[in-house]
Amino acid sequence: MPRSVHAFVLCLALGACATAPVAPPAAVADLAPTGRLRAVINYGNPILARKDAATGQPTGVSVDLARELARRLGVEAELVTVTSAGKSVETLAAGRVDVGFFAIDPARAKTTAYTGPYVQIEGAYLVRESSPLRANDEVDREGIRVAVGTKSAYDLYLSRHLKHARIERAPTSPAVVDYFLAHGLEVAAGVRQQLEMDAKRVGGVRVLPGRFMVINQAMGMARGREAGARYLAAFVEEMKSSGFVADAMARHGIQGALVAPPGGAP
Repeated sequence: MPRSVHAFVLCLALGACATAPVAPPAAVADLAPTGRLRAVINYGNPILARKDAATGQPTGVSVDLARELARRLGVEAELVTVTSAGKSVETLAAGRVDVGFFAIDPARAKTTAYTGPYVQIEGAYLVRESSPLRANDEVDREGIRVAVGTKSAYDLYLSRHLKHARIERAPTSPAVVDYFLAHGLEVAAGVRQQLEMDAKRVGGVRVLPGRFMVINQAMGMARGREAGARYLAAFVEEMKSSGFVADAMARHGIQGALVAPPGGAP
């Protein structure tokens, strides 16, 4: 598509967002019971959010989605920042926020009503340059210790799937590579982009080719609020189809992640 046509279509999409009607009262009551939309933002995933170096404020795809949702609800957004996926889940479970941004996982689905995914991210392994490991399917062996961020999507997934390798848990996902090095472990697991940034930072390590999992990132809220859950699921689908998510990813310089295909809540 020519650049001028793409820009025109994008403007139409964003214009549609700008004139979208305010949500139904029942959805507003479910999603913003305090009169504000309280959204938890996870700094532990650089694909979704980070702290702006100049302002100290949260920025990123999840921040843009939270603010757009709040605008449609007719309320202000209150962003609660945390440093790990585990803390993000705990913050929602404790009732301190109304919505969050999570990797879809069956263990979390017991208490969290997910939308369909809006972004897909690759999970990858990192090893030392001297490691004999060359492929993802070589990791699950006796004597291999894998560092993961505690309660992250990778922790949950690998806890179910690794049969021989042992999991070692770092406090947060951004701390995984430093933890892996400090404890002399064989493998680090996490978001490919985070691992690639860490590889450049520390040197002497490499990311294995391919991926061991695809992480479907969705919005979520506490179960039992059906009007809000329906509205939230429809909101995410519109944000994908309108180009809002793709535009946010481009604006924040996100590479290596994909806008998720159309689909309802799992």
